[in-house]
Amino acid sequence: MIPFNRPSIVGREFDYLRQALEGGHLSGNGPFTKRCHEWLESAIGCKKALLTHSCTAALEMAALLLDLGPGDEVIMPSFAFVSTANAFVLRGATPVFVDICCSTMNIDARLIEGALTTRTRAVVALHYAGVGCEMDSIVEVAERHKLSIVEDAAQGLLAGYRGRPLGSFGQLGALSFHETKNLISGEGGALLINDPRYVERAEILWEKGTNRKQFFQGQVDKYTWVDVGSSYLPSELIAAFLMAQFERASAVTDRRSRLWNMYHEAFAPLEAAGIVRRPIVPGDRVPNAHIYYLLARDLPARTDLLQALKAAGVDAVFHYVPLHSSPAGRRFGRAVGNLPVTDDVSDRLVRLPLWTGMSEAKVEAVITAINGWAAMAGLV
Repeated sequence: MIPFNRPSIVGREFDYLRQALEGGHLSGNGPFTKRCHEWLESAIGCKKALLTHSCTAALEMAALLLDLGPGDEVIMPSFAFVSTANAFVLRGATPVFVDICCSTMNIDARLIEGALTTRTRAVVALHYAGVGCEMDSIVEVAERHKLSIVEDAAQGLLAGYRGRPLGSFGQLGALSFHETKNLISGEGGALLINDPRYVERAEILWEKGTNRKQFFQGQVDKYTWVDVGSSYLPSELIAAFLMAQFERASAVTDRRSRLWNMYHEAFAPLEAAGIVRRPIVPGDRVPNAHIYYLLARDLPARTDLLQALKAAGVDAVFHYVPLHSSPAGRRFGRAVGNLPVTDDVSDRLVRLPLWTGMSEAKVEAVITAINGWAAMAGLV
């Protein structure tokens, strides 16, 4: 069986876990947490990074920092994970779903302006599969209409758009270190803060709504409850594991890119024959090889392909069920018109196994299984 994903040990994870245990600090915001913050701030160029226990938590912090509430609207793609919407729904805001580009699966920047109302406060730029959104257009619209941008860069660490790292464009951004991501800690995430106005309050929210940091810096004689907040910090064990992953970030990206390119080259003939469509990466984007997917011709073809892969011992999966057509999406949000690309892509997309420790032989086995499916189906 070739699993869809398998977490990979890439460096000094066990050594750093031992150091954290021996250091006597296992709760959040210890030495390894600080090292992770410094690494992220250097890699992305953000004003401040704060580790969180999940990307969901980072998005929830973003919603709190923007003071969103009932009556406010946030424009976002429907082709997204539920956390992207839930973070804002929890504050009482309304997700406004728009369609995606058929090329990158990212929010169609041309549709944002048509979705604006007097209640619109923010736009979510979700970078699907580690390929950046059209950030120049999104930033231009947001600045003209005085909107905040939240980058859902859960899949986008170490990817870039026109020479800048993803996560560096919006006022706020969110990363994921879930075990399915490129750099992992099992569970985990980070809030990225590019607008310095949000730094001080973010640290308070992060520390359960207290001014604990100011206390330890000697700015106040005791710390107390000063704002809303929650327990967003991950443990020092999570940070220790993650720091070992960060140290091997370039090697991880290189390895994943090698496997991604194997898939991409192998499926060029099937794309030329009109059997599948491969990912499209615009020339001004630097991808991070997070996901390799194929688009089948239609839903029956996708179903047939998944069954053939399962029979061959390959665990492939489809991706998001559109939020706008989900029960909660209809209850808490609204769509702007029909979303034909979202509906179409959701029916046709297949994600192939791809993880850092995956061997070339396993990639070749997946390729063989897909070529075999195409031949058996009489498609080639």
